[in-house]
Parts: sequence; structure tokens; C-alpha cells
Amino acid sequence: MRLLIADDEVNLAKALQAVLEDAGYNCDVCFDGNSAIRLISQEIYDGLILDIMMPEKNGYEVLSLIRKQKNDIPVLLLSALNEVDDKVTGFDLGANDYLSKPFSTKELIARVKVMLKENVIDDIYNIKIFY
Repeated sequence: MRLLIADDEVNLAKALQAVLEDAGYNCDVCFDGNSAIRLISQEIYDGLILDIMMPEKNGYEVLSLIRKQKNDIPVLLLSALNEVDDKVTGFDLGANDYLSKPFSTKELIARVKVMLKENVIDDIYNIKIFY
């Protein structure tokens, strides 16, 4: 499984990459919204871990754009914004999950597994499953 991590906190993004690669995922990393959009349009990823507060385009803008392009890549928003309204905005824009910073790496890996499992189920049966 191949993931894109988009987070402007370079040390955190690289730490996420190391943790997820230790868990068996292949990861690319970028540090701004425009790079995330470019990579999503040029490469094939099984999932996107997306920070909200990034330069150039924020995570909400990235998510909105990829959903308008009918890209249904599973997206986990990872953000220091932890108010209910922030989470609802993310879900309304099409996020599959939302994890607030700080977080446990065990929980992150568990959420990524669930997010990607949902995508595999959809692909196997070629139907949308509503939970």
C-alpha cells in the first residue's frame, strides 16, 4: 500500500513516514498543499494523510479540490485543529477520518488500516458501502 503524507511540519512528516514504513506502507512526503495536489494528480496512492494548516493551499482546499475532481482516495485529516466544527468541516468536504494532534502512533496505524480496508472492500465488490 502506498500513502502520501502531506504535512508542513517537516520533522513530524518524516517521523510519520518512518512509523508507517515500519508498519509496512510505502510513503511519499510533501510539505505544502500545492505539492500534495500535484502528487495526487501524477501518482497513484492508496491513501492520503493530510494536515489542514499548510502553506500555499490548506488541507481543506486540497481535499475540496481532489473531491471536485472525483478522486475518491481515502483521506485521513491529521490536524492540531480539534474543535467539533473543524472535524465536521473536514467530513463535509469528504474526509474519511480525522485524527487530532497530538496522537498515538498506534491509533494512527489502526485508523490507516481501517481506512484502507474500507477502500479494498469497495474495490472488491465495486459498490459503495455506507457505515
